[in-house]
Amino acid sequence: MPTSSADQMPPITGQQALQKLIEGNQRFISGQMLHAHQAADWRSHLTTGQQPFATILACSDSRVPPELVFDQGFGDLFVVRVAGNIIDSDILGSIGYGLIHLKTPLVVVMGHEGCGAVTAALKMIDGLAHETHYIAGLLNHIIPGLGVLPSAMEEKERVQAAVEQNVRQSVTRLQEVWRSSEILKEKTIEVKQAVYMLETGMVKFLD
Repeated sequence: MPTSSADQMPPITGQQALQKLIEGNQRFISGQMLHAHQAADWRSHLTTGQQPFATILACSDSRVPPELVFDQGFGDLFVVRVAGNIIDSDILGSIGYGLIHLKTPLVVVMGHEGCGAVTAALKMIDGLAHETHYIAGLLNHIIPGLGVLPSAMEEKERVQAAVEQNVRQSVTRLQEVWRSSEILKEKTIEVKQAVYMLETGMVKFLD
């Protein structure tokens, strides 16, 4: 698809970047995707560098590919994916690269409906599951934030509340690190919390 020079310019502000994501998700929901920035000439243009307009931390779940969910193409998003969209040192390094070196003005932490990692964390809390060492290590990043959930909830409602709480926990952790970083404190960065709804395709922003 032809791309104008105006289309090639990344958004200047986090709010402009957010609006592009919202509009792209609306196209995705309606089945009217543009599939922009996928032609051979655009891919060739990207061999000399990249200028993504947003950094996305998302779950590794195969049903939640951010580029498709937001109807974006090659070079538009700097995507970091890990089961349960957790924050650890490697994830912080990847997000930091997007902010400092690629200068993305927006970070979105996006969980999703029915997240398996969050569900497994709840089962560990309830004493109903025993995971291998490495999986348990990942889930231990999720578990601390789930203790605030009301105990009397139906299972589906509890999982959804836990998914949202896990997103909030990741954002809180991210912001704690930023407050201690002189480089990041000098930047104006929008941070948004979101959950992708499997049944509708909608990205629900929590703030």
